Amino acid sequence: MAEEARQRTLDTSNLSSLEAFIAEAVSASNVTVNEALLLGGGAIQENWRLDLSVDDGPRAGNHTWVMRTDAAAVLSLSLDRASEFAVLQAAHGAGARVAEPIARCERDDIIGAPFLLQGFARGNAQARKIVRDPGLEKWGSALAADLAQQLARIHSVRPSNAEISALPVPIGNPAHQEIAKFRAALDGSPEPRPALEYVLCWLAENAPYYGGELALIHGDFRTGNYLVDDGQLTAILDWEFSHWGDPDEDIGWFCANCWRFGNAHRPAGGIASYGDFVTPYEEAADRKLDPLKLRYWEIMAASKWATIAHLQGDRYRKSGEQSVELALTGLMVTELELEAIDGIKAYEAGTGVF
Repeated sequence: MAEEARQRTLDTSNLSSLEAFIAEAVSASNVTVNEALLLGGGAIQENWRLDLSVDDGPRAGNHTWVMRTDAAAVLSLSLDRASEFAVLQAAHGAGARVAEPIARCERDDIIGAPFLLQGFARGNAQARKIVRDPGLEKWGSALAADLAQQLARIHSVRPSNAEISALPVPIGNPAHQEIAKFRAALDGSPEPRPALEYVLCWLAENAPYYGGELALIHGDFRTGNYLVDDGQLTAILDWEFSHWGDPDEDIGWFCANCWRFGNAHRPAGGIASYGDFVTPYEEAADRKLDPLKLRYWEIMAASKWATIAHLQGDRYRKSGEQSVELALTGLMVTELELEAIDGIKAYEAGTGVF
């Protein structure tokens, strides 16, 4: 398959440097990687399952951990692994259900690129399987409520109580900060997207006021980025788009049509109703949500995914990564632009999302 032909970072035939690094990181005399398996997905990052043995020290025994490192090409919107590790530590410290952060490596002479190590969590993260699971009718509402409560814990992390030096604190409206990121990313692409530029202009002119303290934003909180085992949430994944911002951004992203995977009648991540997600979040975060403001952030979500999809397509068209996934992602941009424009029409008609 073309996807398997992509250049990979880790050389599984030569793991001695990785084993030595892990041994030092966990205060062990010796570590043996018994198996290194590339996990599915990971269009932006590579995720490797490592089955390993730790001879002694505080983590002595057999473990399964996950190593995350950059794919063959990186996105300008994505955090590096050291920064992602710091965010993961902050979320873990806030009690959010995330994989345990174990170690990070900022050097590129161990496996060829910086990486982080985190605990392995069991479950299914395949969005289309989750939203089509026959058991969804039974456990979808409870899963949505659990996700909402976890998101409130993530949003409890503030610049004032967590030192994450890699995340710049935006000055002014956080919505404008996001729009500036998208424009900067699009400026580096040779192909113009006038409809997307129109949407970004509209978003800039209609950005809602946010007067609260900035919160830690996951940045990609959606179905497909959490693990479910028998209807239970086991871990929230993929923190490479984290930043400080308006917490409604994560909610708009989670509920946006592009992340319902065909389950339009279940607007909260394709798994439940708005109420099943919004009400538990409001209770856990102790604040009320504005339906029209969430409409704005759903429009922002469509424009963000359109920008990322365009850049992913460039990885195939311009950078030569032989990946069917990247090629197909690049074809989604027009649909997302239309979705954003439809959202603008609804917003201007005063129609909130619930």
